[in-house]
Amino acid sequence: MTSPTIHNDATHFSAQLISSNRITPATSAEEVRHLVFRTADLGFEAKPGQSIRVLAPGLYGNPYHARLYTIADPEAVSPESSEFTLCVRRCFYVDDFSGEEYKGVASNYLCDLQPGQSIRFDGPVGLVFPVPANRKADLLMIGMGTGIAPFRAYIRHLYEKLGGWEGKVRMFYGAHTGLEMLYMNDENQDLAQYFDQASFKAIQAVSPRPALQAPVALGQAIEQYANEVLEMLNGKDTQVFIAGAEAMLEGVDKTLASIAGSAIAWQTIKGVMVAEGRWHEVLY
Repeated sequence: MTSPTIHNDATHFSAQLISSNRITPATSAEEVRHLVFRTADLGFEAKPGQSIRVLAPGLYGNPYHARLYTIADPEAVSPESSEFTLCVRRCFYVDDFSGEEYKGVASNYLCDLQPGQSIRFDGPVGLVFPVPANRKADLLMIGMGTGIAPFRAYIRHLYEKLGGWEGKVRMFYGAHTGLEMLYMNDENQDLAQYFDQASFKAIQAVSPRPALQAPVALGQAIEQYANEVLEMLNGKDTQVFIAGAEAMLEGVDKTLASIAGSAIAWQTIKGVMVAEGRWHEVLY
């Protein structure tokens, strides 16, 4: 999501790229990179669920091309600096009129960066993913694509910084094929280290016919756990997190309405969660 708002240079932060690693296999058509940055700007502080506005070099006389990216892993490394991670997919767009393919400005800028080079950015932007005071509260995460970035940060916070979680932590994650299962493929298995946690379960969904561009079967994966999901949704302390492309939200709502028994029943459940601040979205 590109933001039209660009703050004064005095409010910008800078960060140096420490490492850039591809986390989709070389055989995948999708190139997604795990980028680790370090900033010495002590005024910058971010938490899971928030994003930064990367200021890529602009085109056509514009100084910047701004693009929001959700932070995958914010962490202070010393009193003088902090690190954060971005999960970036190299994007290309086809012009509706000419049919020509163009590079996504910000994504290609970030994917082409070399360690030692720096970016300008501002933020953080967006709401923090809250951690309930009750450690027995259930946590339901539903996402696709690079929407897994805030989930990764949140899960690491629960099991590494807090020492574990007693409630159910369920993550439903969709990708076009198994090769695009970010942080859960042969190239990068970061999330696998939490599979032995009794409270954590990751349920993966892929397209049934990827060669024909069939939609990812995320709804079917959720429906396989319908009873457990409904029980979680009715929990008084359950927190729900949705992350990914905005287009996925309609499908998620349809699936949860089916599980709840009707659209009206689901809107009642969701309305309570929204009113109580237990429904969270990071969409682009």
